[in-house]
Amino acid sequence: MAWLATGPERGPSIVSVGDQAARPSNAVSLPSIYPEWLGDRTFLAEHPARFCYVVGEMARGIATPRMVIEAVRSGCLGFYGSAGLPLAEIKEGLSEIKKALRADQSAWGANLIHSPQEPGQEAAVVDLFLAEGVRRVSASAFMRLTPDVVRYTALGLERLPDGTIKRNNHVLAKVSRAEVAEPFMSPPPEKMLRELVASGKISEAQAILAATIPVAADITAESDSGGHTDNRPAAVLYSSLCAARSRVAKKFGFDESVIRIGLAGGIATPSAVAAAFQMGAAYVLTGSVNQCAVESGLSEAGRILLAKAGPADVAMAPAADMFEQGVEVQVLKRGTLFAMRGKKLHAFYRSGASYETLSAADQKWLDDVLGEPFEAAWKATQAYIQRVNPGEAKRAEADGNKRFALVARRYLFQGAQWAREGTPGRATDYQIWCGPAMGAFNEWVAGTPLEPVENRTVRQIALNLLEGAARITRAGQLRAMGLPVSPQHFSYTPRLFE
Repeated sequence: MAWLATGPERGPSIVSVGDQAARPSNAVSLPSIYPEWLGDRTFLAEHPARFCYVVGEMARGIATPRMVIEAVRSGCLGFYGSAGLPLAEIKEGLSEIKKALRADQSAWGANLIHSPQEPGQEAAVVDLFLAEGVRRVSASAFMRLTPDVVRYTALGLERLPDGTIKRNNHVLAKVSRAEVAEPFMSPPPEKMLRELVASGKISEAQAILAATIPVAADITAESDSGGHTDNRPAAVLYSSLCAARSRVAKKFGFDESVIRIGLAGGIATPSAVAAAFQMGAAYVLTGSVNQCAVESGLSEAGRILLAKAGPADVAMAPAADMFEQGVEVQVLKRGTLFAMRGKKLHAFYRSGASYETLSAADQKWLDDVLGEPFEAAWKATQAYIQRVNPGEAKRAEADGNKRFALVARRYLFQGAQWAREGTPGRATDYQIWCGPAMGAFNEWVAGTPLEPVENRTVRQIALNLLEGAARITRAGQLRAMGLPVSPQHFSYTPRLFE
């Protein structure tokens, strides 16, 4: 709530924003703005949460079942970081979530990540989600639309008596380019639907329904985030996706309102949350800031490193799942050597090197980084690859450069595991997904109750960001009314909510 004072010789002036104790008795009050009002109301109607705020999926179980449970109980939509986990562990995590939440607490889902290096993995995860009744999926790292995403969507469609189509399975597609977003905004390709029907994976009736609506009603614009990212500025990316939405809606003849666009990446301060909603974002999604929360699957050692990060303490490093394609992820640089070592490994690979063609000094460096002789690392890698992708394992037996790539991928993969487990002696190799917003968060909470790592819970982070965003939104409205607004009205100091 805001209070204005007026005088006989001057116009209205702001005397207080949000602080009732500071208002004089003759002040005029303006109606309050509540955090619940920020964002798109249709998003909350589709996903029964209190706030248009998503606690995003951080892969390899960093976004734990506990984190999802606390997010839902706090009024947010939460996603389990199931990407990269074995199916049995995913199933166990889903069971934990379902047991802890009531039937009406359904604002949660799990992560489906594009897995081109593991044929059949996407299908197996989708099968598990369908069997376990997972009604919301955050699809990430997809470069193209795949049949399994379409299958998941189509199997949840039904026509209601009034003729409208109801979605029972929801896809929130996380994208960073318009050309990737447009297939998710569009109905599935006819050829893909025909093939799914012919294989018996969906019915003819489901294909007919799917052909009339977008694959995903919710598109998450992933700007400069931790993990997989194109480092896109948020304002540029959001505008680009809005333009893409207009093109797609015009092409297929449906109203633009059937596609909601949320914003992720860089969401770590009240100013960022308020700016996202002011641009028109339907919802916001937070990632890195939740990684340092007590519910996170990241080790305490990793969370302490994150809490010390500044905005410049990040770097790009090769992605374990798309090493050969040159895809990168954004990671924490301060306190680790992971990014530097990962880049050197990729440079070796790009040069066409194999372990056998490296110099003696480079071989020693590689063995030291791996923590074991290359041959031992290859044997362990080979055993895994033969199980998940026999064809790739066979190619590697005859190609030294391919063997090098697979061993490098294993090291990059283990970096995330070492960070998750807090493996002693491996801190310099921790892969901690992190964007510059983490540093902005640390600067914002410095000297406040949220500075200690033990106070950083999903609930406290979310409520402070949303409360601050509401305050800043009010200040912006007052300025737009022509009132003089001081800088302190655009700031918010974190506090602990009961």
